[in-house]
Amino acid sequence: MDLPETHQATSLALFCKVVDNYGDIGICWRLARQLEQEHGIAVTLWVDDLRSFQRICPQVAIDLEVQQIGAVTVRHWPDQNGVFTTCAAGDVADIVIEFFACDIPPAYIAAMAERVPHPVWLNLEGLSAEAWVEGCHALPSPQSRSLTKYFFFPGFTGKTGGLLLESGLLQQRQAFQHDQAAIAAFLGRFGVTPSELASLKISLFCYPQAPAPALFKAWQSGGKAITCLVPEGVVADAVEAFLGQAAQAGASATRGALTVRVLPFIPQPDYDKLLWACDLNFVRGEDSFVRAQWAGKPFVWHIYPQDEDLHHVKLNAFLQRYTATTDTLAEFSLSWNEATKETAEAVDWAALWPQFEADLPKIAIMATDWQRQLLGNGDLASNLLKFAKTVG
Repeated sequence: MDLPETHQATSLALFCKVVDNYGDIGICWRLARQLEQEHGIAVTLWVDDLRSFQRICPQVAIDLEVQQIGAVTVRHWPDQNGVFTTCAAGDVADIVIEFFACDIPPAYIAAMAERVPHPVWLNLEGLSAEAWVEGCHALPSPQSRSLTKYFFFPGFTGKTGGLLLESGLLQQRQAFQHDQAAIAAFLGRFGVTPSELASLKISLFCYPQAPAPALFKAWQSGGKAITCLVPEGVVADAVEAFLGQAAQAGASATRGALTVRVLPFIPQPDYDKLLWACDLNFVRGEDSFVRAQWAGKPFVWHIYPQDEDLHHVKLNAFLQRYTATTDTLAEFSLSWNEATKETAEAVDWAALWPQFEADLPKIAIMATDWQRQLLGNGDLASNLLKFAKTVG
């Protein structure tokens, strides 16, 4: 094995290439912080896109090659080789993680092979509810120079690595959700009025191809007041068409039963509070998708689109596993992702929305059961370190 049984990993290098705008770096940043704060691991986060990183973590300086954010070392990785013209074995961490199969620089891999003992090398994969994940989780993959890489899959069962969950997060959420003054003060920062607080509050985070214009129309003509909170830059064309002005942070408009407010991009802890404060959350990709599950509120997932509609397979796999799924949630989710037989234009949102809205209280109750099930799988960071110790 790579590390002696008595070795306790104290350092970790995490390599991240930003593909999905904020999801990739969002996951890696949460993991890096948790490993350092809760487990005392010295983490170096290598990331290629500091500008996207800054959107979710304002402390990031986009012009620095090396910086400390809290106790995590952040290093800019501008291209495949980056700063790795040479790399010494002593510079290699105890655990090396490539996120979502990004290619670690060749010079770093060469140094990994020279390091005695070899580091534990993990490929942290993307989240999926598909059954095959359980069979691939923790599998070894022999590499050149006597190195071995292991596949590590987050997931929804005890046969996977579980989900990211910081210690105390659920207690913080419960305290916030039971403090109406705290909710009012938080949303008030974005201009939400008392009447809007009393409405159905919806956060909207999705990809550009989402059928947001049609849903806006259904909300606008409905009989119940809705306040939709949209981060700046999300479905900007649809938001601008509704507002009749640029979709800049602070802009808002009310038409019929619908009020749309544009929010600035906010740091991750505040995004958690936004999910906790809303009655329904539209989320996308992986990071916000996981956070919505810990929020304990109904949510609709916009999955990252893939060639040949492979994302529809992943969506259906999750809906079949998710214990809070109802017929209307499944239909609504499939329609939102254009995964039904009908085209997006053929979906009758004015008829589908009231059916889904009526199910929201039931879905919220069932979501609590889902959380209990997830908690039985442990958290991703702890599971990852336990695994590294067993193979080291």
